[in-house]
Amino acid sequence: MNSFYGIALIAIGSFASSVYYWPLKKLTNWSWETSWLVQGLFAWIIGPWLIAMITVPHLFEIIGSSPWHSIYMPVFFGLGWGIGGLTWGLSIRYLGIGLGNSLPLGITLALSTLIPPFMDGTASHVFAQRPGIITISGVLIALAGIAICGWAASLKDSEAKGSGIAKADGFNSRKGFAVALIAGIMSACFAFGEKSGQGMVDIAKQLNPGSIWVYNPVYAVILIGGFIANVVYCVYMSMKRKSFTDFRKPGTGIYYGLAALAGLLWFSQFVFKGMGTSKMTPDLSYITWCLLFSLVIVFSNLIGMISGEWKGVSGKTFTVLSLGLFVMLVSVLVIGFAPVL
Repeated sequence: MNSFYGIALIAIGSFASSVYYWPLKKLTNWSWETSWLVQGLFAWIIGPWLIAMITVPHLFEIIGSSPWHSIYMPVFFGLGWGIGGLTWGLSIRYLGIGLGNSLPLGITLALSTLIPPFMDGTASHVFAQRPGIITISGVLIALAGIAICGWAASLKDSEAKGSGIAKADGFNSRKGFAVALIAGIMSACFAFGEKSGQGMVDIAKQLNPGSIWVYNPVYAVILIGGFIANVVYCVYMSMKRKSFTDFRKPGTGIYYGLAALAGLLWFSQFVFKGMGTSKMTPDLSYITWCLLFSLVIVFSNLIGMISGEWKGVSGKTFTVLSLGLFVMLVSVLVIGFAPVL
């Protein structure tokens, strides 16, 4: 029962991740780097540390008592994830909310699910068991669904050429696929950072037995590295484009609120993911990343369809996209029920 409760919590986080970019699309009078930096301040620093301080008693005692490697390794992987986060934003810019999330998420999904068990030496046990084999099958099904969604993107791009659609909404599959590949590989570093911070989680469990918030200290530490990588790039772009004036443009006061909302929505996916993971038995924790990302893909594309990102495409393209979403949903069911099959 706890596992199904955990899946429900992860689903809430997936939905939050799927909608976080909507407020950023309203910041039309700010450059991309300004929007990304302000939302990142709330997503990577203010949100994580505020929530960790509220939900985790003895937070700084936990961090101070943790093995050194469980501190610097999450920060290191956070830097890698930060690079993935930068290109992730560009992926959404070129491919839209649906596919801009789906393609990098697919790569991240596979790496985040399959690599962590090798990091703690449990791979031979996990993947030799029936649930592990079924989970791998679910990952392969998810990748097939992502490939079908990519096909739909290619069809959309072909139909948009010459019609003015691509120029109007910035859709560019060539650039989008390139940055999505980088984003997917580097963003898997977040899962590696979570695994390398297990020592911190163990101490949090000792000091706060039964708590569902024990992963929040790790997320706060990981995102320090992510924040550093993003700040360096955003400041560079602001200097290059001379966009520092965005911060004091008249009439943009509400932009700060929208950027804060986007950042907090984004970070909330990890809060719910951590809560869901805490409800899983240790031998099932490896499936949580795959569930999170698979559901984000489903929700993102559904939202993209509702918001009109696929408006005007042919029946064939819409059918291909729908098929891709159906296959993704099947993968979620396979992975979710793998522990009991």
